[in-house]
Amino acid sequence: MGLSRIAQSVGESATLKLNELAAALVQRGEPVLHLGGGEPKSKAPAQALASAAALLATGEVRYAPPDGIPSLKRAILAYTEEFYGRLAAPENVMASGGAKQAIMVCLQAILNPGEEVVYPAPYWVSYPQMVSLVGGVGVPVHAADGGFVPRLRDIEQKVGPSTRAVILNSPNNPSGVLYPRDLVAEVVDLCERRGLWLIMDDIYHRLVFAGQKPVSSWELASDRSETSKLVLINGVSKQYAMTGFRIGWAVGSRALIAAMTKIQGQQTSGPSTLSTPAAVGALKEAHSDVESLRATLESNRDLMVEHLRSFNRVVVRPPDGTFYCFPDFGAYNKTSAELARFVLEKARVITVPGVEFGMDSHLRLSFCGSAGEIREGIDRMKWALDPGAPAEIEIGGRRLRRDWV
Repeated sequence: MGLSRIAQSVGESATLKLNELAAALVQRGEPVLHLGGGEPKSKAPAQALASAAALLATGEVRYAPPDGIPSLKRAILAYTEEFYGRLAAPENVMASGGAKQAIMVCLQAILNPGEEVVYPAPYWVSYPQMVSLVGGVGVPVHAADGGFVPRLRDIEQKVGPSTRAVILNSPNNPSGVLYPRDLVAEVVDLCERRGLWLIMDDIYHRLVFAGQKPVSSWELASDRSETSKLVLINGVSKQYAMTGFRIGWAVGSRALIAAMTKIQGQQTSGPSTLSTPAAVGALKEAHSDVESLRATLESNRDLMVEHLRSFNRVVVRPPDGTFYCFPDFGAYNKTSAELARFVLEKARVITVPGVEFGMDSHLRLSFCGSAGEIREGIDRMKWALDPGAPAEIEIGGRRLRRDWV
């Protein structure tokens, strides 16, 4: 068909294949449980909904400037000052159609074909594809100890003459790990010394547990001038449970934001005018909603970890944040795509294979559902995988007997 090299380079997602299989099972009336979800189940804050409804009632839903309307930029600036300690100007902010678009536009603004972007593994599934879409090369960094937190030397060894940027996602999707302050400080320093862009993907920013606090990369920076190459990415999708509103943002130097705004203006114009007041309402007034969601997720995390630890051979690290857990099921099957398909076919539980995140043998499990879904989902998985579990289980009103382990 004469498709472009970029179109041909973007791989098919194993996640989508599993979702197709899951959809077929649901259509057949099968009792499928979804532990692979990437969005909170709670409703958007009332303040957000009221603000959007007020604008909708006027009928005046028009184009927004490509970098966002002033009231949204002011709300983002206030958030950035409160949680990062960064005083910035409207020219330092670009609002976008979600944090993903902000990252994508940022990569388009800073990356030339063939240049490299370094990011620790496990990593969000979209990073390699997004880098490929702008002609760049993604370079994952695996921790020497096989864990979720690399050392500075692990990262530094991957930085070469073609490296243009580093991406840090903390708390991390899929592992839930919150990178230590010392590591973030070392990466900030590395990027400043080597003249690299540092993209901080903070979309799960305040969804952290056990009294921990998110690390402000800006407070650790030496260069706080307009020459800084530190870019802060955030949005309302995760911590405000507003995934469908598609509002994210980038905070960076004026020159970078101006370039990103030109690119975004040619792609999608500005962010949704209807979603904008909802984001403003959330940022200004929905602080208790964030804390309520965070507390619920922490309780769900504890429940999931407790149930996973009842397996004989699962290795699990309690997540520091987000709503994901990334246990190692390698003792059962080191090929995570096969394992995810097996769990879906036998136990009717949707998970996401770890190979998608750069670490095979793991499965990403979401704990943003109900406590009942978590208990039943993990119990089903244990029945399907663990020889020490009872041989019989009831799923969807049917009594099933395990005869394969």
